[in-house]
Amino acid sequence: MLGIEFLLDLAIIIVSTKLLGVITKKFHLPQVVGALLAGLFLGPAFLGVIGDSDFIKTLAELGVIIIMFSAGVEVDINELKSAGKAAIIIAILGVTFPLLGGFLVASAFNMSFQPLLQNIFIGVILTATSVSITVETLKEMGKLRGKVGTIILGAAILDDILGIIILTVITGFAGSGSEGTIGSVVLKIIAFFFVALIVGIPFNKMFNNYSRMHKKKRRFPLFAFGFCLFLAYIGEKFFGVADIAGAFIAGLIVSKTVHSSYIHRRFEILSYMMLSPLFFASIGLSIEIESFNLQMLWFTLVLLGVAIMTKIIGGGLGARLSGLNNKESLQVGIGMIARSEVALIVTNKGVSSGILPSSFFAPIAIMVIFTSILTPILLKFSFTDTIKNIKQKKGI
Repeated sequence: MLGIEFLLDLAIIIVSTKLLGVITKKFHLPQVVGALLAGLFLGPAFLGVIGDSDFIKTLAELGVIIIMFSAGVEVDINELKSAGKAAIIIAILGVTFPLLGGFLVASAFNMSFQPLLQNIFIGVILTATSVSITVETLKEMGKLRGKVGTIILGAAILDDILGIIILTVITGFAGSGSEGTIGSVVLKIIAFFFVALIVGIPFNKMFNNYSRMHKKKRRFPLFAFGFCLFLAYIGEKFFGVADIAGAFIAGLIVSKTVHSSYIHRRFEILSYMMLSPLFFASIGLSIEIESFNLQMLWFTLVLLGVAIMTKIIGGGLGARLSGLNNKESLQVGIGMIARSEVALIVTNKGVSSGILPSSFFAPIAIMVIFTSILTPILLKFSFTDTIKNIKQKKGI
């Protein structure tokens, strides 16, 4: 039974994550970094004010489902189409290089009790690109709607989708145990997507018809939320698919409904008020400083270097193959460096499914923070000459 102390824990987490989030935003960093730091400072690693209780873990799990559902709803499929072939090539290479790089780094350090699955999982963590950090930087420079900006945005969204698909396969193997075969796991995943399609198409049509018939919008987010939880539940329960993958697919289905923008705004409020801060703070609360030995330090440094270089090489090569010049290709590669929400979400899923030990939270959190800081700086440098030329043409 819960004691009254959980109210104080929630109050401290919500206020501290927002305060540190505001501070990090002042330095043009995502508020996720502030929430991570809040959990780290308040947790057992430093002050020990708050422990990582089952109650916080449960709310954090709900929080990550909401985050992934919102991400799905926010995906603009038409924008992805406009990015075209270039975004697809960049996304594929931008996922392949980090996946291989992460796998090789984890294999070299060999710190695993489930070697193959864990090593692949480290690679999966490196695949995801933070859309928000790059978007904010490009928007500030007035380059978001340009050719490079559109391609980066499309490729980053596709990165996340490809990462979720790979995550689904890996967690499928983890859930199937020693009896699982490649065929059975893939079959279950295909079956889930088929079921999601069978359920999703009628839901989409009924939801749109209902939305047109009724002017009051307040109940629409409730139906959407119910659908999200339903897909997340059946995905993990019956098909071995990660609940966050089910939530993301539910979001994609809802994104094509009449009131998707309204639903997204309502979920943003729910996420912003409590669930999102709780999830990111819970990552910080789970970080184990005492297990951070010399080997883990070297692993973190190498992982950080690989995380940066594989995105620059993979994204840049993809851009070059798509017909962009050298400067534009470098800009695309740099724009793909930042990792954020999805990397933490995938790590959390790896720990909860027993693939990764909790000691991996610290290296991944450090990687997320450093890539979040580095990307805006490098991106601004890569666009410096372009911005100067634009100003000169305008006579500024």
